[in-house]
Amino acid sequence: MTHTGLVARVLIDSPLPQLDHLFDYGVPAELVGQIAAGMRVKVPFRSGGRVVDAYVIEVFDPRAPRTASDSEADGAFRGALSPLDSVVSTAVVLTPQVWKLARRLADRAAGNASDIIRLAVPPRQVRVEKAWLTAQEAPVETAGPEPSPVAIALATPAFVGYPTGRLDTAIVEHQRVAVAAIPELTQLDDGSTIGRWAKTLAELAVATLGTGRSAILCVPDFRDQDQVRAALAQLASGLPLSRVDARQPNPDRYRAFLACLEPAPRIILGNRSAVYAPAHNLGLIAVWDDGDPLYIEPLSPYVNTRDAALVRQQDSDCALVLLGHSRSVETQRLVELGYLSEVSPAADRHPRVIPTDFQSEPDQQARAARIPSAAWQTAREALAHGPVLVQVASPGYAPMLACQSCKKAARCTHCQGPLGLKSASAVPSCRWCGALAAGWTCLHCEGTKLRVVTLGTGRTAEELGRAFPGARVIVADGEHTVQTLGPQPALVIATRGAEPVPTGGYRAILILDGERMLARESLRVGEDCLRWWSNAAALAAPGAPVLLTGVGGALARALNSWRPDIFAASELADRRQLRFPPAVRVASVTGTATDVDAALADLAAVAGLDVLGPVDTEAPLVRAVVRFGYARGDEVARALKAAVVRNAARRRKPKSGSFQPAPTLKVRFDDPELL
Repeated sequence: MTHTGLVARVLIDSPLPQLDHLFDYGVPAELVGQIAAGMRVKVPFRSGGRVVDAYVIEVFDPRAPRTASDSEADGAFRGALSPLDSVVSTAVVLTPQVWKLARRLADRAAGNASDIIRLAVPPRQVRVEKAWLTAQEAPVETAGPEPSPVAIALATPAFVGYPTGRLDTAIVEHQRVAVAAIPELTQLDDGSTIGRWAKTLAELAVATLGTGRSAILCVPDFRDQDQVRAALAQLASGLPLSRVDARQPNPDRYRAFLACLEPAPRIILGNRSAVYAPAHNLGLIAVWDDGDPLYIEPLSPYVNTRDAALVRQQDSDCALVLLGHSRSVETQRLVELGYLSEVSPAADRHPRVIPTDFQSEPDQQARAARIPSAAWQTAREALAHGPVLVQVASPGYAPMLACQSCKKAARCTHCQGPLGLKSASAVPSCRWCGALAAGWTCLHCEGTKLRVVTLGTGRTAEELGRAFPGARVIVADGEHTVQTLGPQPALVIATRGAEPVPTGGYRAILILDGERMLARESLRVGEDCLRWWSNAAALAAPGAPVLLTGVGGALARALNSWRPDIFAASELADRRQLRFPPAVRVASVTGTATDVDAALADLAAVAGLDVLGPVDTEAPLVRAVVRFGYARGDEVARALKAAVVRNAARRRKPKSGSFQPAPTLKVRFDDPELL
């Protein structure tokens, strides 16, 4: 190959932390004019003819004078460079904006940029890509002039229900706002019913498109996505729209991704990875219900969609909208800092929430019942007029059993998992390994009889079906997907987040098992419950009662008065006193005791830290928790990333062929379940 003097700086697609930096390769003469930043290429790596995948980050001539902005070429290798092996495709799939976002997020979380890019760029589909490249080269035939941004803006309905001009100004001036969603349902022109929040998201997207810029809409799951798509079908019919989510077949997902690369504004709708979509002239990032745990990426470096949106908003200078019925504590912190401004509905309209603990019940047994008598009566009366929602904590029939004698939780004799019942006639089985427990014996008292501790959707539906003979009973949970419902009377037994959207709204809503939901060991349990219950209450028909059973105190008052901001502010104040997230940032350091001690030693020079642990986890591993202020985040991330790289590099396979154990050191920032 003839060397041209040009240098291609690439990022190798590898999860190894020691390879998370840019490598320089020479550009052969036959590839000049075919290679550009953002393309997929193959490069030789190490010895033995090994070739690996990579992305081109920059192509430059080291002999040419450099400017201060050419930071990627600083420190270029000056020796003999290996040439690039080949160009995989001429499609520029990694835009400079997405590369910058990936690098910043990876550095913030002490992770690899390639792991972020793997979320942003779907796997290549050759046929789809070739068809797209051919279409890009062909002349575009238009049937007539496209509508101008002004025409789109004039055709966009105003944000009904919000102060005049407030959301329009946020979009035009690229503001960051926390918006309280209007807790009601709305009917579309085709007769379907969606949450009012979905229509607000669609209005935001169309208004952004009217300014000539793109909009990214992020929602937690497919139920939310379908509601927003229905709103966009009415408000944005004929406007460019791309759906990007993991439910799509790979060809469809890649086709939608390639459409986002085109130099024209469009609306991009998807789940947590949509925040990384390449968007031409990005004007808005809107996140619905940012406290939902589905926004937490389960793969390294575990970046939350809300954090990615905040960083991308800074880079893109676009508007950022966090919309929700409730408010996460992270959002509350940003509001109190003045980083986010607040937008509330023009009128104080909210569901009629009635905590049963606030009602006087003379009978002590009635007060302790799972469904108080007042809730029974409310459901009976409402069922004559339309559907009634009963929200429960768990799916299944009886998800938890206990010993009849000693009341201890029943555990599997094989794996110590919890035992449950799938139906009334089923044999008890383990919820972890599935083993049957036909001859079960209690390890504590040697009892052989089991009792039901918790009731799931199946058992609740069975009991309510007997209590309301002749009523239609519908179960909606993870195993039974029901997304929409007509106005006919029905008892709907649903788990949190799986509630169907009814035409006209529910005539009554019963929220059961509140005390059990609150019994979960988690720092976020209060705000999670408020979010679940608020989203369910927003499905009520105008004036319909929403009964919250078994819960009192500040949480019940916040739901009753519909002031989630007050509850979030109280939670944040408590966490500031205790130095819990999000008042501070945290990072977990897991590995062998020697590796963890070495990583913590690297943090000794960083001021303002405190370390909890190390404590034993799974032998022989230990875990330490590091707490630090936001201003120290970059220092902590650099130190821990250096420790991870050093730990991985020293376990490289030796030439002698002797065995070396795999690296154990693992770092995770902002883990929501640490404390």
